[in-house]
Amino acid sequence: MEEPAAGRAEEPCGPAEGGSGAERGWAGGGGGDWMATHPTFTAMMSLDISDSSQIYAAFLVYLDLLEGRSWHEVKHVGLAELQLVCLHAREREQGDLQVMVPIPADVLVSHERLREIMKKAALPHEDPDTPLSITLAIVETDSTIVYYKMTDGFVLPEPPDGTEDVDNKQWKRKRRKLSK
Repeated sequence: MEEPAAGRAEEPCGPAEGGSGAERGWAGGGGGDWMATHPTFTAMMSLDISDSSQIYAAFLVYLDLLEGRSWHEVKHVGLAELQLVCLHAREREQGDLQVMVPIPADVLVSHERLREIMKKAALPHEDPDTPLSITLAIVETDSTIVYYKMTDGFVLPEPPDGTEDVDNKQWKRKRRKLSK
């Protein structure tokens, strides 16, 4: 297992059981003490992150990835210099590690802030030609989560699934044009 990069405090996350402890009108905020005692939530709260709504958003994304989407190896990573809790996870057991950046929907994020998050939160790839990428997990107060994948640069689209489309001269021309 790799050691976390400097400035990152990586903690393995235990089995998810739920969430509560909301501020700012989060759904489920008043319901139950089980979230406040959940080991992953308490571990996130012990990170050097001052915004508890950001921690709550990270915990909701953690639950969604682990329980709702059945992702693997979901771990939280505290980035104190950015005041963020990021999540590292694999969509499939043998898949690449992906970085999720939970952000409450009411937080305004500038282009400069996104670039800073991308540089400090993204994991470097083995292939130097692969652009950095993160997935923003925008969390609404009703616990709705929208995932938005961002890359540093352009990513060429995958070819179409249909075999007749793969041989299409127009597709080849568009792909060639995009790769220049």
